[in-house]
Amino acid sequence: MSRLETKIMDGWDFTLQQPEDGNFVPVKLPHDWAITAPVNTQMKQGEAQGFRDRWGTGWYRKQLTISGVKEGYVYKLHFGGIYENSTVWVNGKEAGGHKYGYTSFELDITQLIHEGDNLIQVKVDNTVFPADRWYSGAGIYRDVTLLELPQNHLVPYEIQVTTKIEGSAGIVTVKTGTTALVKAVLTDTDTSYTEESDDQGVIRFELRSAKLWSPEQPHLYRLELSLFQGDEAVDHYGLNVGIREIKMVPHKGMYINGQLTKVKGLCIHQDAGCLGTAVTAEIWKDRLLAFKKIGCNAIRTSHHIFMAELLDLCDELGLLVYEEPFDKWTGGAYGRYFETEWQRDLEGMVKRDRNHPCIFMWGVGNEVEHQGQASMLNILKMLRQHLLTLDDTRPVSYAMNPHFKFESNVDVSLIEDIQQFVDEADDTEIYDVAERVERIRRIGEIVDVVCCNYQEQWYPEIHEALPDKLILGTETYQFFRGHRDQMQNFKAEVPWMDVEQHDYVIGGMLWTGIDYLGESMGYPAKGWAGSLFYTNNERKPLSYLYESYWSNKPMAYLAVMDYSLQDEGVKEHWDAPRYASHWNFPQFNKTVIPYMIATNCEEVTLELNGKSFHVGKPAAYPGRMITGYLPYQPGTITVKGYIGGEEVSQYVLKTAGPAVRLVFDQEIVRLKAEDVSQKLLTVRAVDAEVVPVFRDSSKVTFEVTGPAEVIAVDNGDLSSSEPYDRSWMHLYHGCLSTAIRLTGEKGRIVLSAYAEGMYPAQLIINVI
Repeated sequence: MSRLETKIMDGWDFTLQQPEDGNFVPVKLPHDWAITAPVNTQMKQGEAQGFRDRWGTGWYRKQLTISGVKEGYVYKLHFGGIYENSTVWVNGKEAGGHKYGYTSFELDITQLIHEGDNLIQVKVDNTVFPADRWYSGAGIYRDVTLLELPQNHLVPYEIQVTTKIEGSAGIVTVKTGTTALVKAVLTDTDTSYTEESDDQGVIRFELRSAKLWSPEQPHLYRLELSLFQGDEAVDHYGLNVGIREIKMVPHKGMYINGQLTKVKGLCIHQDAGCLGTAVTAEIWKDRLLAFKKIGCNAIRTSHHIFMAELLDLCDELGLLVYEEPFDKWTGGAYGRYFETEWQRDLEGMVKRDRNHPCIFMWGVGNEVEHQGQASMLNILKMLRQHLLTLDDTRPVSYAMNPHFKFESNVDVSLIEDIQQFVDEADDTEIYDVAERVERIRRIGEIVDVVCCNYQEQWYPEIHEALPDKLILGTETYQFFRGHRDQMQNFKAEVPWMDVEQHDYVIGGMLWTGIDYLGESMGYPAKGWAGSLFYTNNERKPLSYLYESYWSNKPMAYLAVMDYSLQDEGVKEHWDAPRYASHWNFPQFNKTVIPYMIATNCEEVTLELNGKSFHVGKPAAYPGRMITGYLPYQPGTITVKGYIGGEEVSQYVLKTAGPAVRLVFDQEIVRLKAEDVSQKLLTVRAVDAEVVPVFRDSSKVTFEVTGPAEVIAVDNGDLSSSEPYDRSWMHLYHGCLSTAIRLTGEKGRIVLSAYAEGMYPAQLIINVI
């Protein structure tokens, strides 16, 4: 006897009409009906939801065949997430449902099923206003799993693993959640340890020479638990374990396994551009690897619970995670749930995710209403205290908005735009810095780490008020920084410098790492474009600046100013100068063009067509970003980086000729059928010398043969009016990506890309 877990992602039908036979169409999970909804510039909450006309009630159904209902077994349906207000029926009888769209939940269907075909029906109600203030998607957008469990079984949410370090030994303690006998095996590639539970259901391992988990070396052990009934093992459950110890040391910083560590973080939302929220783990793995490449070591899951697979990836790749369950409390989209659901949703996050070594801090809210006032402080205490009953091994905090207001009797549940109420100044806004810091102090006395959004300008005063508390920038601008007396100030003072300059600041997390849908600043933009990466994973110039701060691998990079590029609709203080990675200005003749060089080298040299131009050392420039001017002359710019007088890095930027062909970023791809179901692949226009043609905007069409299908296209342009669910789109900055879905069969896939007047590109994918 043992558990059986079966993903049920195929064979679903869906309709947004009445749930009658003629209205349903086949769909595969994960499914987000909003991403293919028409763009509606007049829709309610259009900016927040990317103008995708998501409002409505969706119905899903599936015939689930069960070959035999086993005696002594419990049957459950596990939903990774349904957005939102779901109700589930099995064979016409209501099994239950869930309100909040980001929490995983399970329904016991043992008494509702029978041998043979069973009808599963799911109603998803997205008619209640407001939705989230970012693109939320709509539908069954995460995994659905059928669980067949022995009557006596292990409950994953009741299992708690904690670790600590004693000298060179690693101590792993497992609370099994049961007083029945549980035997455990802890293994990695080299070692194996076996222990069993005591009378209290606790298992203790002592590993004399433990391999530790850290962002630099994310070593994982595998823990296998077996539940016994008499002499028989009746259930098995496995999970990964990372042995690590994190300490917050006042005045000094955060230490992981005794090593001082700065949080080099990026905030993210859960959508993935053209796929909406119907995203699989392999799509996020490519994104996280791109983050790691620039030296990022942490993410913030803003501002809700992400899919469980993302945390598995962060464990595997070595990314710290700041996780939080919801945005506002009694106002905004979560306001309709807070009173009755906060405990259930908070527990859903902590119990599901507390065994992940990647999680270094819990958040219990973001930029909430009545910040620093008595009513808010009472809720903050309540949330923190309850969370500590679930996990007392990590710091608990709250991400503060830089806006504070004097007390008022406003009923925030009646406010439609809660973020505007929180952010925008009115006659109750507090401007006096000392009074602001006093409100911050009240919050800081409750939380373990003071988490600030856009408040670098007040760090010294916050530290003076709370000298024994460390500070984390849970949201920072990417390029600009506020002034002490002016919250937004357009002077090039990169906020990361505050992290480097103060020991009591443990890190900063940029808003945001990658562009996302929704929270538009106005049509035609369908989302937020003030990030380090475009939605299709293409890097923006400022990502190289942060690589120069965060990465130890020698690098040098040059970009030039180009204000002929379209306005991408970035909110002004989250914006950056319009740097671009090209050297094509046919409209100019020797006009001087501003440039920037990002490097982590000690010094650099700069040449244009072989002629040298003097540049100072990076240390002499604000934010170590070298700036200057070059006269426009078509040809080649070469930047070389030096450490100790030795060349260690080189970057070349060439004037491109006309585009003559398309090329994929990869030539041959090998994928395992059981590991990958979605893949994002990029093609770009190049000239005869294979120089990328940044300014080319040709229409490109994809075709695929073999066990796969093209499901979406994405060029990273959030202002584009072209739909995602097609096989064609125009290039943006000379490139275009396509998302393909693998059918699960082995074989040879050929992905082709065509554009008029260019040689086509072809990519071979071997599915093994």
